[in-house]
Amino acid sequence: MADLLTEITEIVTGLGMTGFEHLVGALAARPGVMRNVSDAHWSRLDAAFDAGTYATVFAQAWANGRAFFESPDGLRDRVPRVIEWKGSHQAPGFDFLPVDLRIDHVYLVSCKYQSRILANSSPSNLFVRRLADRTAGADPASWYTVCAPDEYQHFYSCVRRHVGQALLPATPQELTAVHVQRVRSVCGGAWPKQLVPVWTDFSHAVAAASAERWLQELPTAKRQEEMLWRLLRLNPSSYFVLGSSDDGPLRLRIGTPWDWRQSFTLQALQIAAAPAGQPRVNWSAQLLEKETGIQRLVAGHVEVRWAHGRFSAVEAKVYLDTPHAEVPGYFPLPSPEGD
Repeated sequence: MADLLTEITEIVTGLGMTGFEHLVGALAARPGVMRNVSDAHWSRLDAAFDAGTYATVFAQAWANGRAFFESPDGLRDRVPRVIEWKGSHQAPGFDFLPVDLRIDHVYLVSCKYQSRILANSSPSNLFVRRLADRTAGADPASWYTVCAPDEYQHFYSCVRRHVGQALLPATPQELTAVHVQRVRSVCGGAWPKQLVPVWTDFSHAVAAASAERWLQELPTAKRQEEMLWRLLRLNPSSYFVLGSSDDGPLRLRIGTPWDWRQSFTLQALQIAAAPAGQPRVNWSAQLLEKETGIQRLVAGHVEVRWAHGRFSAVEAKVYLDTPHAEVPGYFPLPSPEGD
């Protein structure tokens, strides 16, 4: 089940597209045009709205839905026949489009509130398969074991000595849930200071090996361009992002690779390990805007980290560092004529 904050941002964004003038009236009406929203969902929304705790979130989501309803690139003040909320529905295959709402079977909307995350992938899926299929893939060993086996074993051996040699197995591959809990209990929320230097060395080794492997998979300009499209979540179908960021409302149309190529030329894609608490790989792309001849830059980073606490599965979380509104291929949603 989606959490309450997700329900508010996504369902209320959809409510803003229903043609109601005010949120209170839309909540009271529970319009039938909103599909896949159960009575339990409506009741939770009513309770959250009355409590006032999420007043700002309600207001932001409603304003974004109304903006899409009124926009020339959106519904143009036309009340839709159906707004489908995906909720916690699991697609039968991997869904390439990050869609939360589908309007009249045509308009696709992603709700992104205070999030800079572009993708959450397995490391091999990103660094080896280049997000080509975005399936989980077969990862029989931890990415740490694959890309920095000696450094990983050395770091683990130091952890083992700190916790107690007899209390942990000889290799991290032999750890059980009981062992992992013991490590977490002894080491606390942050690594003890005597483990920090060896963790730093291990972290940089993972970052460097990950960056090197990624670059090996991007030997041509065509592959680099495709990689950038996948990082930015450009798809054959255009879709919309409605949400909020530190800079204000987020109301964008995400173009397709075809749109992108008409406007930009990729000059360079740079990938490099960077010092950080977690293994970090920075990525940036230098582009030429064809119409103006101006050079543009889009940048982000990847954190390679345990997904569920120390010595769990490893994930590669892709972040966008450039403000959304400044990303080449992301187009601001226009307001009604005269606004």
